[in-house]
Amino acid sequence: MTLNPADPAFEAALRADLSPDVFRAVEPRYLEEPRGLYAGKSAVLALPRTVEEVAILIRHANAARVGVIPYGGGTGLVGGQVAETGPAPLILSLERMNKLRAVYPDENVLVAEAGMILSDVQDAAEAAERLFPLTLAAQGSARIGGNLATNAGGTGVLRYGNARDLCLGLEAVLPDGQIWNGLTRLRKNNTGYDLRHLLVGAEGTLGVITAAALKLFPRPAKTGTALLVVNSPAAALKLLSLARSQLGEMISAFEIMNGVGLDFLTEKMPELRQPFDTPPEWSVLIELGLSGDLEPMAALETLFAAAFEADLVTDGLIAQSQQQSEDFWAVREMMPHANRQIGSISSHDISVPLGALPEFIIRAGEKIGALGDFRINCFGHVGDGNLHYNVFPVQGRSREDHLEDRLPIKTAIHDLVHELGGSVSAEHGIGRLKVKDLERYSDPAKLSALRAIKAALDPNGIMNPGAMFPAPE
Repeated sequence: MTLNPADPAFEAALRADLSPDVFRAVEPRYLEEPRGLYAGKSAVLALPRTVEEVAILIRHANAARVGVIPYGGGTGLVGGQVAETGPAPLILSLERMNKLRAVYPDENVLVAEAGMILSDVQDAAEAAERLFPLTLAAQGSARIGGNLATNAGGTGVLRYGNARDLCLGLEAVLPDGQIWNGLTRLRKNNTGYDLRHLLVGAEGTLGVITAAALKLFPRPAKTGTALLVVNSPAAALKLLSLARSQLGEMISAFEIMNGVGLDFLTEKMPELRQPFDTPPEWSVLIELGLSGDLEPMAALETLFAAAFEADLVTDGLIAQSQQQSEDFWAVREMMPHANRQIGSISSHDISVPLGALPEFIIRAGEKIGALGDFRINCFGHVGDGNLHYNVFPVQGRSREDHLEDRLPIKTAIHDLVHELGGSVSAEHGIGRLKVKDLERYSDPAKLSALRAIKAALDPNGIMNPGAMFPAPE
């Protein structure tokens, strides 16, 4: 497959079929990504308002063999939204397709266009006295189409599942320009292959998601938040088991934090209020969403008492107000921002089976220690086995001092994850950053099937070239 650049003749053909206001000069923000690892390029930026306009753009791109980069909020962390190599592509931004199409409170369904910002989807659900539970640090700028394209996770996966689990139906434009009208609200539909599940998580390599029917949930009558100091990651895992035995599916979030991350917050964000005067080595943030007559304060006190008796926790705080709960969450949510200011040598979004979490943390620390003197910030969604395991230079040194260490560190971590039956991409996707990792660690049969699906649906290789698979020349 060979792609062509989005040249003036291609742009002229687009402008002949579309209104001039669909196009805009390419601003720098469309060529950047949060970690600064890639610098994109493009000759044409299009901002369609309807699915029909998206279809016209894709049909022209397919006929001319011009690559298309679907663009949501630009918050992805694996370079899926920028094209650094290959011919200059068409950037197709969904930001103007941001309407709330419909809400069905009695069905617990909301229909949103792909460019709707995640926090706006959450607000629309709240206005209908419902909950849309996908919660991310970037929810104020991430768009729901990108969340679905990457099968986003976040803090609510333990109770509600990933983005894929929250999607009932899709409207999308396929690589040949056909519009798939799959915007169903059905919860049972066994009519052949499930294209919805194929497109969710495909990172724009199989088509462009333009709208989605999303699952809503009843809002919990009461919520409660606690920050508990645990003896070790193994104790955190036992605490999760104990919490589940007492509270069942009422646990909305279960996050683990390491003292190094709290030290980073002190170093880079001293104005942020931290709950403990001395940062504990390991702590767990728990949030409950309860119904009926259950009281979250009493439930958390009972849990703490049982955990203390079992020698799993040594200290803890239970939020006494909504503000205190928000303060607890601010510590967790600002951790990635402090990480960015410190500057990691190598960042890893990994998952392992729950029972392997303690072993992974111990062995990974040993492997990194054998490579040199580093700081490790390990935190994340321990309730679903997803850790953000990031390696930093010691104080007085910078990431630029360790450029030669980046690959050995990443390889050591990813090899261990693979050995333990885990995934080297838990919730961020493959993008351009992990293309070689996908090839290295995938089961051969799976990789062969992925390539066959890509070739069948996108034979010209125009959809997000370079994401997931090597870019066509």
